[in-house]
Amino acid sequence: MAAPMLRCLSRGRWFGTTDSLAVLPLGLRKAHSGAQGLLAAQKERGLFKEFFPDRSTEIELPELFDRGRTGHSPQTIYCGFDPTADSLHVGHLLALLGLFHFQRAGHNVIALVGGATARLGDPSGRTKEREALDAERVQTNARALCAGLESLAANHQQFFADGRKWGRFTVLDNSAWYQRQQLVDFLAAVGGHFRMGTLLSRLSVQTRLKSPDGMSLAEFLYQVLQAYDFYYLFQHYGCRVQLGGSDQLGNIVSGYEFIHKLTGKDVFGITVPLITSTTGAKLGKSAGNAVWLNRDKTSAFELYQFFVRQQDDSVERYLKLFTFLPLSEINHIMQLHVREPEKRDPQKRLAAEVTKLVHGQKGLESAKRCTQALYHNSIDALEVMSDEELKELFKEASFSELVLDPGTSVLETCRKANAIPDGPRGYRMITEGGVSINHRQVTNPESVLIVGQHILKNGLSLLKIGKRNFYIIKWLQL
Repeated sequence: MAAPMLRCLSRGRWFGTTDSLAVLPLGLRKAHSGAQGLLAAQKERGLFKEFFPDRSTEIELPELFDRGRTGHSPQTIYCGFDPTADSLHVGHLLALLGLFHFQRAGHNVIALVGGATARLGDPSGRTKEREALDAERVQTNARALCAGLESLAANHQQFFADGRKWGRFTVLDNSAWYQRQQLVDFLAAVGGHFRMGTLLSRLSVQTRLKSPDGMSLAEFLYQVLQAYDFYYLFQHYGCRVQLGGSDQLGNIVSGYEFIHKLTGKDVFGITVPLITSTTGAKLGKSAGNAVWLNRDKTSAFELYQFFVRQQDDSVERYLKLFTFLPLSEINHIMQLHVREPEKRDPQKRLAAEVTKLVHGQKGLESAKRCTQALYHNSIDALEVMSDEELKELFKEASFSELVLDPGTSVLETCRKANAIPDGPRGYRMITEGGVSINHRQVTNPESVLIVGQHILKNGLSLLKIGKRNFYIIKWLQL
């Protein structure tokens, strides 16, 4: 099978992979067979929440996708991602999963980075205006998001291929068409097709107008630009479906009305649910609770642990939303969980599937090593960990590089690493059992360090003082 192609317009290049493809379990193949199966399966999983127009669920959308599956051209679906930060986060994953499911069914999908619209700020779901970002910052963020989307799509292709011919995954940046627009020309061509009463009636606008801070003109015009994005993609890529979070429905409707006025054609919108914290807050940068997909901001271990820590009452739903596992397999996993809940197998499977999608197989293996090293006191896991993994795992730990002199003792090591105070107090901390090296308690301050016990094969020592204070030592010239 030819591998699906992936491109980023802003970078002007195409690439794909040619890895051998695993066969998808029969249950998921059936779930994707035909248009009714695609839409109904994702509705059943809880991934597709709302359809616009409402009537499209029963007739128009299934027919649209059916034509794409029976010899006609595949359909094109897009979803937008504003570069308000230099990384995607877990809150973006459901929209991406939605795109991936369409791609797996043979349709072409577009991930649109809002390199232009991010400077206005989307008011949807917000109680106050976003902090303004300058053009250079937005451009930097946009490049990072393009790279992040490319990486996720490549992992999807490499680790979750199912033997069928997929559609294309394309990454675009809307600054590519807005930078060619003149303001007056744009308003003259586009502005007359929007009615103020309709724009003012949107829930996101009404909420902001009633807030103490009100709403800026820039924010108000955001829905116009998002509508134009939909129109541009419709005209140039034949895109007839916009996917977005449930807070995007008003913006999607604006795009539908704009395109229908100009062309007389119908387009469609599909929303995915918003992921919230245990307190009900939307996960994201603005709420301060983002779990980032960029490893420099949230390590593979931290992402893995975020999903491992999910409660029993949400893990089945998350397996349906965040993974490609067939429902029959999820049901089997949950049945086993009832018998042995202490194993937390659903949480571990969820964490593994998501981590592999985001960080690849190596990232998943790293997350598991870190888990073994931290929570299971595994010496074997510590010995094969890299400097980077240790720094990710023990972010608050002090990192020291020391030369191992002959006869170096536990006490000297602790003092050189500034882990204990000088004098009798530091000495007593060791004798009273408050110090461990590589998860082994040491109580004799005069003990000489032994390679293979106090110093691991990778030349590292993990020093722990008390219950929470970690120090990483890298030994030089061993």
